[in-house]
Amino acid sequence: MRLIALLILVIPGIMAALGIKLMRDMLFQILQPPFPFLWLQFLTGLLMLVFGIWFISGFVFYRDRKNKKVGIRYQSKTGPSSK
Repeated sequence: MRLIALLILVIPGIMAALGIKLMRDMLFQILQPPFPFLWLQFLTGLLMLVFGIWFISGFVFYRDRKNKKVGIRYQSKTGPSSK
């Protein structure tokens, strides 16, 4: 089960790293083959970075919420005692 969780986190991590690389290449004026414009390369890299970080942080937050390791403010509101 831990191996599956690791694989689920590796793919967005690689995507975020590739996004950083695309943004860095744009700053050094290196145009990668699938992109016709530098601004499009930067925008794609930014979206990949944001999605990768968003997915990893959401996964960790969900796991911590399930294990009750978050503050009272972030605990789930579902259940009979929420009224």
